[in-house]
Amino acid sequence: MGEPADAENADDEVRFALTSEAGLNDGLAFPLVYAAIAVAVAGGTGWLGEWALVDVLYRVAAGLICGLLIGRLLGRLFFHSPAEVLRLAERRDGFVALAATLLAYGVTELVHGYGFIAVFVTACTIRRVEHGHGYNNVLHGFVEQLERLFTAWLLLLLGGFVATGGLAALTWRGAAVGLLLLLVIRPLAGWLSQVRGSASRKERLVISFFGIRGIGSLFYLAYALGEADFGVPPSELWAVTAFTVVVSVVLHGVTATPVMGRLDARRDAGVTAGPG
Repeated sequence: MGEPADAENADDEVRFALTSEAGLNDGLAFPLVYAAIAVAVAGGTGWLGEWALVDVLYRVAAGLICGLLIGRLLGRLFFHSPAEVLRLAERRDGFVALAATLLAYGVTELVHGYGFIAVFVTACTIRRVEHGHGYNNVLHGFVEQLERLFTAWLLLLLGGFVATGGLAALTWRGAAVGLLLLLVIRPLAGWLSQVRGSASRKERLVISFFGIRGIGSLFYLAYALGEADFGVPPSELWAVTAFTVVVSVVLHGVTATPVMGRLDARRDAGVTAGPG
């Protein structure tokens, strides 16, 4: 949700929060995946020191620094390069967004940082170089189309997985975990994280409720299962993950449009009635 705006129509609090969360989730989830792998492989607490220093501090810092440097460099090239051939903002070519994504991800992974974090920070940094430039909309629109294309492809594969019996290993406990994540843990964590935020009460409720879709969890589960044995049949773990994603897609997909529509209507009414 949310799109770079040129002027006053900047992203509202809800869309900005959900967009930022979506961009950060994939990178910030990796330390937890590494922690789960360490527990499964080593057990105990002997791994905590190395995990905190390497998997949390170093890898996150590397992602942030690489993202800032690459974003600043690309932003200067796109908008202010002395060489006209490198001033890509004037050509309005959205495909550059894919090249920037791969560059940020690849360089950061080479230094063992979190590439997902670097990609998010790179995008934010490029936008800040020329916040109101229309080229930001071009880049955003291209990336959004790619995201929808790949998401649709993954959901198609997930539907095939479910249709061929992928949920056969789902137990009532696994289903309860999925529903607990969707209806209790996520909303509660989202609400608490906004206690000192500037959003209104209703905006905080919407931000807390939406957000889960879990497409990234398919990647993380595949990665984790390739690194360790968690003492649970992989088919059961896949069933719980697939169930959570499917319920989230249906629940949030059905409710997102009417809820956001009502928020927009309330905001527009407030703006109309406000000045005067």
